[in-house]
Amino acid sequence: RTFTERMAGRSGLLSLVRRAVPASVRPSRAMSTLRSLEGGMGAQRLPFGVCMAPPLARGVRKQSFGCIMATRHMATVTAERMRNIAVIAHVDHGKTTLVDKLMEECSEKVSMERAMDSLDLEQERGITIMAKVTSMDWKDTKINLVDTPGHADFGGEVERVMSMIDGVLLLVDAAEGPMAQTKFVLQKALKRGVRPIVVINKVDKSDSRISEVETDVFDLFVSLDATEDQCDFPIIYAAGRDGWADLAMDGPRMDMSALLDTIVEHVPPPKPDDRPEFAMSVIMLGRDDFVGRLLTGRVASGCAKIGDPIIALNAEGEKVDSGKVTKIYHRNGEKGIVELPEAIAGDLVQIAGLSKATVSDTVCHPTLTVPLKTVPIDPPTVCMSFSPNDSPVAGREGSKLTSQVIWDRLVKEAENNVSIAVEKNEKESSFDVYGRGELQLGILIENMRREGFELSVSPPQVLFKTVDGKKMEPIEEVTIEVDDEYQSVIVKKLSERKGQVLEIKESNEAGRTRITLTVPSRGMLGYRSIFFTDSRGTGILNRLYLEHQPYQGSIDNTRKGVLVSMATGKTTTYALKDIEPRGQLFIGPKVEVYPGMIVGENSRDDDLEVNPTKAKHVSNMRTTDGKDDIVQLVPPKVFNLEKAMAYIQQDEQIEVTPTEVRMRKRELDGNKRRVAG
Repeated sequence: RTFTERMAGRSGLLSLVRRAVPASVRPSRAMSTLRSLEGGMGAQRLPFGVCMAPPLARGVRKQSFGCIMATRHMATVTAERMRNIAVIAHVDHGKTTLVDKLMEECSEKVSMERAMDSLDLEQERGITIMAKVTSMDWKDTKINLVDTPGHADFGGEVERVMSMIDGVLLLVDAAEGPMAQTKFVLQKALKRGVRPIVVINKVDKSDSRISEVETDVFDLFVSLDATEDQCDFPIIYAAGRDGWADLAMDGPRMDMSALLDTIVEHVPPPKPDDRPEFAMSVIMLGRDDFVGRLLTGRVASGCAKIGDPIIALNAEGEKVDSGKVTKIYHRNGEKGIVELPEAIAGDLVQIAGLSKATVSDTVCHPTLTVPLKTVPIDPPTVCMSFSPNDSPVAGREGSKLTSQVIWDRLVKEAENNVSIAVEKNEKESSFDVYGRGELQLGILIENMRREGFELSVSPPQVLFKTVDGKKMEPIEEVTIEVDDEYQSVIVKKLSERKGQVLEIKESNEAGRTRITLTVPSRGMLGYRSIFFTDSRGTGILNRLYLEHQPYQGSIDNTRKGVLVSMATGKTTTYALKDIEPRGQLFIGPKVEVYPGMIVGENSRDDDLEVNPTKAKHVSNMRTTDGKDDIVQLVPPKVFNLEKAMAYIQQDEQIEVTPTEVRMRKRELDGNKRRVAG
């Protein structure tokens, strides 16, 4: 018999093994069972019970439970055998963990949790920051899967991948239900005309409310004007952490096969453009030390092979680059980058060979002159000014100091991140950086300081616009979940920031309340730290840009004055003990300070200059017991980058270096500050 016949003859027995053997012992039990099945078939024996006939060794891989999966070689894949899909959800609803389990089910090795979160900051913070593409084989289909961020500040990552995919997995927490970012990502998918697959994740949680969540999801579809076809979505019940997904709550709960089968059946294959010439829109940028710039995108038409000539067209149709295809890659699970001999229509690939092409450009055959259409994204809502560090201690801790180096780094970031824009501010000798929120810009600053940059940054400012002569400002939909006892103080402080309550209802968790408000974006600047203080660290806060509305009026200052150093040197315990009654300290003893540096918060509304470097004069006077006074200072309040961004006001800056984050006045000279005030 042929190898295919042998595979077909064993398919029924293999399915019985999967159903009958408990998950806890499945690998060893399945291995021994399959080895007994392989006896007498005349095939080559391989570890873990994988049976390979020598003529057909290519493309045969072992499943994670010890079974065999026959696949076609990557080079022979066609558009009909492809599925391009993105995983979208609110933050912390389990996207990346689910992707890990899907890769394991498709026999992709996953050696750590959240394997797709490859950036250091992603691993440290436990969130996805950049969208990433990986490929996997399921039965005879190649699935290209995009893992997207769940935080609203990185919504641009979700928007730009929508042009690459033909379907989405919408993950919803079985307890929390649809949240603010769920609405945002679903809206983008529905506008694209995609039919989502709804995955109700974490159904094993004790506080899950599956039927209510199903109703909430359907209501969300209706409120976003989904078509009748889109509202007829399949529902998968899953526990991503445990590695199972089923079409029904009473399913076998063994593996992720039901979800993978649904992807193959429900998501349509890509439909290439009807032309033979190669064309691809660049969605992401990468870089390899050996081959240079890597352009990631979906091939819209034609085919490209190694050595083919290509050009790059910008959005206006102008030729910006030319060259030849030197490498074609795709990512295959934790195997990383795998080289391909060609890129065919409908596939998601990386191409090397151009040095100037960037995001939104069209890489195509030299005969084409019209670029591909790109998906527009929402505009930025906040701005921060970046400038070289000009403090008295500048240049001691970093290696990248000049304005030109900072500008080149910001331009590089804007090329790769479509939701960030930069421009020079000649009046202030600084660079204005526009983004979606404080977190997004904070991630950029944190990456720069880890790369060795020293710079000064201003506090975030909200971007206004004028419509028909009226001043308009961005409004956000804020969803808060807190313990009942903190509800009143939260509503009071947000009302002072021009917030308007839309809904107050009981949370699914006993003793907690969910509050939905609309708040101006400028009212939310610096509020996150206040919120966690008021809720004793137990609250959950989510923000989502809603729309621009008429200016809501001025917001009263909610912060007291600061204690500003008036001397240069290292702080002393002797000086700090006299300053401590004036307010709260931000630094301890033996810290380098300079005039204009913020060292604490004043107990009053105005700023106060202090000398934290004063030393005790040496004398012959001693205490009666022979010991000097023992001073015990209250531990200082330590600020990280995000807290400092939320704390400073318009006349202040943050000094960022690879080792320190300092707050300072924009004008260091106290006399000039008093004159200006």
